[in-house]
Amino acid sequence: MSDTNASLTLKPKDFKGKVDPDWCPGCGDFGVLSGLQRAVAELGLQPHRILTISGIGCSSNFPGFFNSYGMHTLHGRSLPHASGAKLANHEMTVIVTGGDGDGYGIGGNHFTHTARRNLDILYLVMDNQIYGLTTGQISPTSEVGMKTKSTPHGSVELPINPIASAITNGATWVARGYTGNIKQLVSLIKAGIEHKGFALLDVFSPCVTFNKVNTYQFFRPRIQPLEDLDHDASDWKAGIEKAMVWGDVIHTGLFFETHSRLTLEEQEPVLDEGGPLAYRELSLSGEQTERIVSRMM
Repeated sequence: MSDTNASLTLKPKDFKGKVDPDWCPGCGDFGVLSGLQRAVAELGLQPHRILTISGIGCSSNFPGFFNSYGMHTLHGRSLPHASGAKLANHEMTVIVTGGDGDGYGIGGNHFTHTARRNLDILYLVMDNQIYGLTTGQISPTSEVGMKTKSTPHGSVELPINPIASAITNGATWVARGYTGNIKQLVSLIKAGIEHKGFALLDVFSPCVTFNKVNTYQFFRPRIQPLEDLDHDASDWKAGIEKAMVWGDVIHTGLFFETHSRLTLEEQEPVLDEGGPLAYRELSLSGEQTERIVSRMM
């Protein structure tokens, strides 16, 4: 399809949504929002060619704060909605936004299967290592021993490693960002959007209200960008090894990338020709369509 606005140059402010963010002052999610606005502007994308989809949580209010098509869906169910949308119109840039509780907890099953299918989307996870919307319980990425409302004596559960999980599940682009390093974050968002395949960008986004452990002061001396090291992102094993590093050093940057797999859309024969399904004529008659709609009403 022709894009009549293809020559229109937009600035980050043009991607500001009609609703102002209601996050706590200092929340890391502001950095992710700003980073995405800058990234899509630098890539020359247009709002009507982007779809942002979220689940439930503080970070999942994101589509209302960002100027594009958007869907605020069910808890943990953003990836199935994104799958349907991308297959219906595979020319759209689909970006899924959410948090560690929404994405790696109740949405963990969808995270696994969307990665192995290699759907061509960017999954942007704001990882604050706690449940913020429900005022401070442990999340799937909370550290062992962390004291919260739900674990007053300290958590005994081993946290999930989203980077290692994504790589082993079949994701073809896996990275980690940090809202304290916006330059790197914008670069990663742009690369994740441009990658053809399932791209996970897990972003440390400190919760200044309920997580008093994983703060900006905690991350600042520990963060070590992988671009400063001799890391080969095409090496699957090296990506896993770097993902397992946690302590005095915590890596950010691109852990793993491969172009050796076809995307889900490329493997679906029905999408080979004729353009996106959303623009094709229905193969049903008017009578058949009315019958289906009447059964659903």
